[in-house]
Amino acid sequence: MQVIESVKDMQTFSASAKKRGTVIGLVPTMGYLHAGHGSLMVEGRKLSQLLVASIFVNPTQFGIGEDFESYPRNLDGDLAIAANAGVDVVFAPKAAEIYPDGFQSYVNTEKITLPLCGGSRPGHFRGVTTVVAKLFNMVLPDIALFGKKDFQQLAVIRRMTMDLNFPVKIIGMPIVREADGLAMSSRNAYLSTSERQDALCLKSCIDQARAAYLSGECSRTALQTAAQWLIAAVSSAKIDYIEFCDSRTLETVETVDENTLMALAVRVGKTRLIDNTVFGENQ
Repeated sequence: MQVIESVKDMQTFSASAKKRGTVIGLVPTMGYLHAGHGSLMVEGRKLSQLLVASIFVNPTQFGIGEDFESYPRNLDGDLAIAANAGVDVVFAPKAAEIYPDGFQSYVNTEKITLPLCGGSRPGHFRGVTTVVAKLFNMVLPDIALFGKKDFQQLAVIRRMTMDLNFPVKIIGMPIVREADGLAMSSRNAYLSTSERQDALCLKSCIDQARAAYLSGECSRTALQTAAQWLIAAVSSAKIDYIEFCDSRTLETVETVDENTLMALAVRVGKTRLIDNTVFGENQ
């Protein structure tokens, strides 16, 4: 496995591979890899001839007071996981490579970034779309894989890719969970032992809502209220949002159906966690 740190070297390497007709796959990450990332890489290995994983903690998607400085990092561990998953190249640039002095150009996707995380993290998705667009131009992938745990991020990237005519197929991969149901996340490392247990309230909300829906409950208000009560019973948890929206447009719905996305963001202690489900999809 090769490690590339320079943008120029990455572009040169990818351009050479493209000339040979090589199918390039990309798994963008911010590092501190876990089995969820690994699942993307394993699938990317199946779908591409050359698999690139990027490891870059992107400063432009963190807001003031968020956890950019403290975001967990473990490059040696990341390289081991990537190699085990069959990654050919790890692209691990420094921030100055991605955002050199004088940088002032950003990619802004509009309507679809406004609800959910966009409402509580202004500017976040501008950072996401900018860095992903830049990665597409650096790695020149034919396919790119993203996890569905960050459902809005996936939807935003699909929109940007379509709108800007990037010749990249976007593949969304299922949420990978711990044995007890907690969605895998690099930020789970922040949780204390008691907070780790409390964090299971997110999956409990999802399970409760899915059960109610399968029993015939289709009212957004009823499902949302039940979820709010469940979270309120957990002392360390504070709701950022619990929303029910069309999984294609992310617009709020009043009547839940198989295309409805239930998305929630909850702070457990100081750690902000997200999870989601689409009612018509298997868990």
